[in-house]
Amino acid sequence: MGRHIDFDGIDNFRDFGGYDTSHGRPLKRGLLYRSANHAYATEADLERMRQMELAVIVDLRRSDERMREPSKRWPGFGAAVVENDILSDHADWATLMKDLPAITPQWFYDDSKGYYARAPFEARHVDLFRRYFETLAGLDGPLVVHCAAGKDRTGFICALTHHIAGVSHDDMLADYLLTNDESRLARKMDFLGPWIETQTGLVAPREALRVAVSVNTDYLETAFAAVTARHGSIDGYLTQALGVGAALRARIRERLLT
Repeated sequence: MGRHIDFDGIDNFRDFGGYDTSHGRPLKRGLLYRSANHAYATEADLERMRQMELAVIVDLRRSDERMREPSKRWPGFGAAVVENDILSDHADWATLMKDLPAITPQWFYDDSKGYYARAPFEARHVDLFRRYFETLAGLDGPLVVHCAAGKDRTGFICALTHHIAGVSHDDMLADYLLTNDESRLARKMDFLGPWIETQTGLVAPREALRVAVSVNTDYLETAFAAVTARHGSIDGYLTQALGVGAALRARIRERLLT
């Protein structure tokens, strides 16, 4: 069974459950979803999400991103929403690119590695990640977590979820890399090119757009190395930075494992 779920206007929507774990019970399917933002959802997309009976939507985007591309909701929407308005310490893509003489593949790669090194420690992410895990510990129905493209902030928090659940590192990386599905990259590039031109006035070459819409193992490993350097281990980061100690991790596993 494939993990990607095809929507008309929501990219990278997929189930990140179902993996075997070191605890002898696999992650549940149909409970944990991840996606890009919901600003371009069609009526059919909204109806499909309604039918999925989503209980929680975790929006990892900044407040300016949410204002620029507000989420669409289905009639009778009653899901809990986790988000915050804590200001970021760094400018977003759209602002940074305005000062570039040209957009290159290397710029996107370097920017992503730098982002993964600092993102785990940003105050707004620490708050959102902590609340996300507290939500998982009491989850009563399906959850979808998303950011703008559903690949970086979302990729990191899903990898941490897999770590807590006891998913192997290889399966964790394989799930993270599903963002690079060849059948979907062209659509993402076709959207991002005009978006960048509208926001910045710059034309991004196709090879740069490909790097922009993809993920790389280097990125996730950069984040893991950064949290390990500061907190000794991924578990140390979870406990010391996010307040997700052993007891809370055990409660999360009870909710998420079959």
